[in-house]
Amino acid sequence: MVDNETLTKRLAEAEEALHQLRIGGQAVVVGYDGHRTEYTPANAAELHRYISSLRRQLGLARGGLASRPVRF
Repeated sequence: MVDNETLTKRLAEAEEALHQLRIGGQAVVVGYDGHRTEYTPANAAELHRYISSLRRQLGLARGGLASRPVRF
């Protein structure tokens, strides 16, 4: 299991990569655990999924039905 500090650092790097991708439209590289992944505008959805995964692991997931209160 990866500690929260590492996950937080990865999340910040991935969010910065997404920002760079959006403003520049060029490929960005995200590295973690010896892996290197290059994201381009064509596969930005994969970067979004990676960011969502990191947020879930940190307990920061946004939206979705599970996070909404149930009212009767």
